[in-house]
Amino acid sequence: MATNMPTHNLREVLDGCIAFIDNRDITIEELMEYVKAPDFPLGGIIYGYNGVREAYMTGRGSIIIRAITEIEEDAKGHNLIVASTVPYGVNKSEMIKKTANLVKEGKIEGILDIRDESDKDGIRVVYVLRHDVVPNVILNKLFQLTELQSSFAVNNIALVHGRPQLLNLKQLIQYFVEHREDVVTRRTQFEMDEAMKRAHILEGLLRAIDIIDEIVALIRASKNPDEARQGLVDKYQFSDIQARAIVDMRLAQLTGLQHQKLQDEYDEKLRFIERCKEILGDHNVLMQVIKQECEELRDKYGDDRRTIIKYDAANFRVEDTIPDEQVVITISHKGYIKRTPLTEYRTQTRGGVGSKGSSVRSEDFVEHIFTCTNHNYLLFFTEKGRCYWMRAFEVPEGEKNTKGRPILNCINIEPDDKVKAYVNVETLSDTEYVGNHYIVMCTKNGIVKKTPLEAYSRPRTNGIIAIGIREGDELLTACLTDGESYMLIASKKGKVMICPEKEFRSMGRGASGVKGMDLDGDDDAAIEMLCLPSEDENLLVVTEHGYGKRSALKDYRATVHRGGKGVKAMQITEKTGPLVAVTNVTDDHDLMIINRSGITIRMKVADLRVLGRATQGVKLIDLRGKDYIASITKVPTDNEEEEAHADGEMEENVSMESNNSETSDTNNQKEE
Repeated sequence: MATNMPTHNLREVLDGCIAFIDNRDITIEELMEYVKAPDFPLGGIIYGYNGVREAYMTGRGSIIIRAITEIEEDAKGHNLIVASTVPYGVNKSEMIKKTANLVKEGKIEGILDIRDESDKDGIRVVYVLRHDVVPNVILNKLFQLTELQSSFAVNNIALVHGRPQLLNLKQLIQYFVEHREDVVTRRTQFEMDEAMKRAHILEGLLRAIDIIDEIVALIRASKNPDEARQGLVDKYQFSDIQARAIVDMRLAQLTGLQHQKLQDEYDEKLRFIERCKEILGDHNVLMQVIKQECEELRDKYGDDRRTIIKYDAANFRVEDTIPDEQVVITISHKGYIKRTPLTEYRTQTRGGVGSKGSSVRSEDFVEHIFTCTNHNYLLFFTEKGRCYWMRAFEVPEGEKNTKGRPILNCINIEPDDKVKAYVNVETLSDTEYVGNHYIVMCTKNGIVKKTPLEAYSRPRTNGIIAIGIREGDELLTACLTDGESYMLIASKKGKVMICPEKEFRSMGRGASGVKGMDLDGDDDAAIEMLCLPSEDENLLVVTEHGYGKRSALKDYRATVHRGGKGVKAMQITEKTGPLVAVTNVTDDHDLMIINRSGITIRMKVADLRVLGRATQGVKLIDLRGKDYIASITKVPTDNEEEEAHADGEMEENVSMESNNSETSDTNNQKEE
């Protein structure tokens, strides 16, 4: 489990605890009048309050932190941007180094120099600007591209009675106050027990002083200390503890002054014991003790807030600071997810062995790989039929050879559940877009369910029901449609069934669905479902042993009704292995293939010629040992590489024409 709680101001937190003690029915909104926002030790600006509110209401949210900056002018007339703080958790030296690299690469223009003038009196990072630039424009660019602005992902997970739980602000304070109740109760009980032990000894000493002559005579007549102690117990009914204290008593305690001190101490212990009994016997008195201790801590250690809250940034959106560029999302079989820029994957030719696309454990393999943009929404559908969502830029970024982070740390999925399908959605805020799209899901047994996208547009932290899974079945995939598409279902025995989407009526989220494809026996299973927007595309099928084939979609007959057996898509043999993946492609796509060991290869779809529907296909990737194909995905082709490839082909054609011309001349001479 992961938790990430921001630092807070002690004075505000204790004020919130005191307010909760005074009123257990206080609301989160009312508590936020005391605990206004996190307070970071280095100061800075909390930019916008929506993230704070969401974190306090739900236990999870993203808080934007900005450095405190001012615009100054130096002696030469240059404008300066001066940062007097850096956001919490940001390394100042690394921030300056990365900013300098961005300036060098031309991503930030108009900065002449960056100086670190920090000293013992505080932080001072100076950005020297050119005369012809607007300082505020450069400042916004720095906020957008550098760590001068960062986000703190709040994740208030704590152990409550031994179980992890996501806590809002009121729950955090409530459980802390309950903890203080337990601590003060145990402390009071312990102190009372100790006071009672001391009072018991003092009572014996005071009795002994009153009959000191008799006690001295008894002790003098005893052979040893043990006999003296036993004599005190038998003759005067002292307890063993009291008798031991009397025997060990010093002569100085027999004076009148010491006698009074013992009496005062005894009276004080009795009063303290009564106070402890009052605290332990009355819950209201106990809470007043906790409240008083909070006030003492606040007055002794509390200080002023260091972080400024900027409430008037309500229109600020995190995605505004993140470039909407294409990325590759990979999800492994064991539930590891990461986001990688698409540019990290280079193009190779057909038949290559590929480059390392994901580093996973030996028993793990990449199960899902797809492309999207940073601003897209990702809907995740799990084996148990629940739906979760997050923004693409919220997926942890990692290099292509890293395994990523567990999905459990990104979405609040149950530990015994796993992601089985995903849907990439452009927006969930446009009512027209949401109202005209559907989510279509398919299970391993060929059951299909269609539900309006609007039903998934307001997911909860713990997910929502997406589909009712029947016993012995499991969710296979899901896709986004516009209601006018054709649905393609493929089975591992090489059959493909196509029918209009209108054959599937719209259902509620909790429905199980209807039969989409009639499978060929108990050993057959559906392996993929596609939404086909156009018949001009080709269908690419890939088998477990690395064979694939590209064929025209128009060669596949569409049935009028759902529930058909389909037609043959590929000749399945022991050499090819069963069908594992299908996708619709054009010449404008590149194909990415990834196997269970994490090896990835990228090739141009245009390099694969179109074959007949029932042929065996060609080898796409060399598999080493007992490796198998795990997943495929299509990505837009790289135009620059395509142009370079075309230039190379042109040069090769010119060379071939020249050679053909020379050969022709030679043959003519021989004939003559």
